[in-house]
Amino acid sequence: MEALRKRFALTRAGMIESLGFRLGTFVTVLGNIIYIILVYFLWKSIYASSPNDVVGGMTFSDTMIYLVLASALFSFMEMYIVWDMSRSIQSGKIILDLLKPLPYRKYMFWSYSGNFVISFFLTFLPTFLIVFVISKGAIPIGLNLLYFVISVVLAVLINYNIDMFVATICLHTESTWGINIMKESIVMLFSGATIPLAFFPEKIAKVVAYLPFRAVYDIPLRLLLCKDGDIMKLLLIQLFWVIVLAAAGAVFWKISVRRITVNGG
Repeated sequence: MEALRKRFALTRAGMIESLGFRLGTFVTVLGNIIYIILVYFLWKSIYASSPNDVVGGMTFSDTMIYLVLASALFSFMEMYIVWDMSRSIQSGKIILDLLKPLPYRKYMFWSYSGNFVISFFLTFLPTFLIVFVISKGAIPIGLNLLYFVISVVLAVLINYNIDMFVATICLHTESTWGINIMKESIVMLFSGATIPLAFFPEKIAKVVAYLPFRAVYDIPLRLLLCKDGDIMKLLLIQLFWVIVLAAAGAVFWKISVRRITVNGG
């Protein structure tokens, strides 16, 4: 209980910090609205040029619901661990973080947990309610919501471990911008956040199915929208990647932390 109390203290601190930057939250929401408008007209043009109303097994309405919710999930789960670790290395602050009683990897996760809570209520939940009302109940309401919540928790853990793994590379390269941009591009493309995976060519889709990225956005959305009946299989895929990425990240961190160089020391 004492350990949980300390971790929840970090969650509370993260929530207070997130609420302290209201303008940043507003700009994020505004940016998402602009993005959704652009996506709407882009896919409207794509479907208008198609001879069929159904493309890749999805109608225009299905595609928009998927992409709008994917955008909201992205805003909710977005982390800046790579940038934070880079600044900590450059300033030397990472040495103080390593001396904290809570292991660094756990400390980083619980520090971000408060931001997850605030982002869920300020970005994803309002977006979900608006989409549900506008689509006139196109999103099923039932046990799929429970499966979705479980899937999102697993997706957050997967996304965190991917970010933490990439951030650990910075201990070797001392460079972040290029690595982080490459990571974001790969995750956004192969997770279904920018293009539904149903639109991928069959051969590429088979390859993507074996990667962890689809477990971040595509699987939670499939469970929410009831696009796949094999619920346990999807959740087990996510659980598998949580375990694999956490184990690989822990080993990589243990090896890499010995290479920390701060101000030439």
